[in-house]
Amino acid sequence: MKILITNIKQLLQVRAISVLKVSGAEMAVLPSINNAYLLIDDNLISDFGEMKNCPKIKADDTIDASNKIVMPSWCDSHTHLVFAGNREQEFVDRINGMTYEEIANRGGGILNSAKKLEATSEEVIYFQSKSRLEEVMKLGTGAIEIKSGYGLSLESELKMLRIIKRLSSEFPIEIKATFLGAHAFPSQYKDNHNDYIDLIIDEMLPEIAKQNLAEYIDVFCELGYFSLEETERIVKAGVAYGLIPKIHVNQFNAFGGIALATKYKALTVDHLEVVNPEDIEALINSETMPVALPCCSFFLSIPYTPVRDLINAGLPVALATDYNPGSTPSGNMNFVVSTACIKMKMTPEEAINAATINGAFAMGLSKTHGSITVGKKANIIITKPIDSYYQLPYLYGSNLIESVFIEGQKIE
Repeated sequence: MKILITNIKQLLQVRAISVLKVSGAEMAVLPSINNAYLLIDDNLISDFGEMKNCPKIKADDTIDASNKIVMPSWCDSHTHLVFAGNREQEFVDRINGMTYEEIANRGGGILNSAKKLEATSEEVIYFQSKSRLEEVMKLGTGAIEIKSGYGLSLESELKMLRIIKRLSSEFPIEIKATFLGAHAFPSQYKDNHNDYIDLIIDEMLPEIAKQNLAEYIDVFCELGYFSLEETERIVKAGVAYGLIPKIHVNQFNAFGGIALATKYKALTVDHLEVVNPEDIEALINSETMPVALPCCSFFLSIPYTPVRDLINAGLPVALATDYNPGSTPSGNMNFVVSTACIKMKMTPEEAINAATINGAFAMGLSKTHGSITVGKKANIIITKPIDSYYQLPYLYGSNLIESVFIEGQKIE
């Protein structure tokens, strides 16, 4: 099926030659074409350019995008979208003065979600997760990573990963699965970390590899969670099973986790609310993508990732939602882009680059997603009539999306 979009006010993120990512000063450049057309052939982008060069073809569907922006869909490289129920009571507890750590220490936080997940059937969790996925697709997300990590047992971790695999098979959106068994220590292993790590390495990883349920491995490397030594042990085991590291690190403390992640060629390091010069130096000498999660900082009232320091050092940055029931109960990438501009002082160009081409890199999808490039997936956002793309972050409370196409299919 051929879809021709004409009279596009501005076509954003056009890359005639595909790039893997943009870094440093390049992040401030957002290539675009005014008064443009875009041709979709089945699930791929097949042509684009200025309207004066629009081919005379008979398309199955022609869309007039006068006064509208067309751009690649968002690439959300960090979510925990599969979970059971919610943690709204913890939201109120934080309003009343409790800290994230205090809530976790009383059995809340990740352990609360693990308890709910264990008690909920796989089918119920699937339908809850399906509803969330449908919502974020309508909000413009065209590729997404989903982590396990609310299981914390062999049976429950496999349950989460099976749900992720089922979602991937039933929706057109590209879904990347990450095994995050090392999200927290279950209460029965609170004083016996080695036995839980043995469970991850000796039982969880072999079964996940056997069933081909994940592409990445993640660890919450943080004080009170997994130490550097514990993180390294788990990452080494994951790599031995062919899993690529993506590490939660520097959310509350900086103590060498980034250098450890780059040592094992982690695809991403995520959070980075606390960053020191040694962390930046480790990233400069690596291919690891820093991923900022501004809506987590917004919701928890913790510091924001110092992206200006990262970009000024010549580094790339990706943006993601961190969609989860405890610290970021939203998968809205539009709000992520707005928050990045408002709170982290990213320019609209930097934020859009971070949420498209760099987000694709953070999932290993640079060759198929993240830009308007011939041969890439036809994953696009068509806005409502707007004055400029600056309004996307500026009008942070408005839904400016008119329609979304994922792999050439309009999301209804």
